Amino acid sequence: MSIGTVLGQLRAEFPDVTISKIRFLESEGLVLPGRTPSGYRQFTAADVERLRYVLRAQRDQYLPLKVIKQQLAAADRGESPGPRGLSGHGACGEPGDDGPRSLSREDLLAVTGLSSATLVELEEFGLLKPGDGGVYDPVDAELGAVVKAMAQFGIEPRHLRAYRAAADREVGLLEQIVTPLYRQRDGRARDRADQALRELASLSVALHTLLVKMGLRRVSGG
Repeated sequence: MSIGTVLGQLRAEFPDVTISKIRFLESEGLVLPGRTPSGYRQFTAADVERLRYVLRAQRDQYLPLKVIKQQLAAADRGESPGPRGLSGHGACGEPGDDGPRSLSREDLLAVTGLSSATLVELEEFGLLKPGDGGVYDPVDAELGAVVKAMAQFGIEPRHLRAYRAAADREVGLLEQIVTPLYRQRDGRARDRADQALRELASLSVALHTLLVKMGLRRVSGG
């Protein structure tokens, strides 16, 4: 596919995407299309799925490109689900997926690049918690990758307890809103509650991001 064709496929879900954006993601090494003898880009269906993965991770999870690139590299090595298995919807997956893949402790360390000692700290501070059988899910891997990226700026697990506390308060507020919907006997009530929860979670993340940006603007004097 040409870059124009790819743009047409992506715009149904990402109306703001541009050819410049796709070229930028290529320059960052997030997608590597082939080239014709005359130098024109040629994208495959797998390249399009990779771009969807990147754009969803930016839009829905506000992940930095560095973290997304780490996730894709881990998927390329077969160490974690790739764009079809971890496509920006966290543990929810997509229709047709095999579902989220469980990660052993060793898998999680390999995918995120965390040290064993840092993982222990994250668990002690309640930021990560293995499920039954001591396994983790893709969301844990995403969190671990973000923590790893933040560590490069000197932010340690102990500094992240405030994030955990703030997230718990937000969850408590959203729980109060959607719990009455889940208790309704209407057969479609659960679907409405699930949809409301997803929308509220997205809005909550967006609000948090904007508040942080506003605060940093004051710090920078901008």
